[in-house]
Amino acid sequence: QVQLVESGGGSVQTGGSLRLSCAVSGFTYSRHCMGWFRQAPGKEREAVVTFYPGGGSPYFADSVKGRFTISRDSANYTLYLQMNSLKPEDTAMYYCAATPSVGYCSRNWADFAYWGQGTQVTVSS
Repeated sequence: QVQLVESGGGSVQTGGSLRLSCAVSGFTYSRHCMGWFRQAPGKEREAVVTFYPGGGSPYFADSVKGRFTISRDSANYTLYLQMNSLKPEDTAMYYCAATPSVGYCSRNWADFAYWGQGTQVTVSS
């Protein structure tokens, strides 16, 4: 059974940092495209970063380039999204997602098959 469980959200002030975690189970993530998405109230879900753990460069949304990074702990099957220099416009529900892939990663949330429950990030000015 595929499971993605996010954690690490919270409330911070502008300029602060948070690290989101995504614990994965039930599949080999090296054979899946992985992604972090976010959705703010009244807005469409958007890709923050998508990447193929088996190789290749990750895609970062322009709005987060230079501020957000990804990493993983292979031993514990956990992915991380490090978010620095947070801005109020980063406020959203953040989701970890995955979908089977042989190397190509879509940036479209509709192409992802598996989702976590989401974790809220709130950045105050």
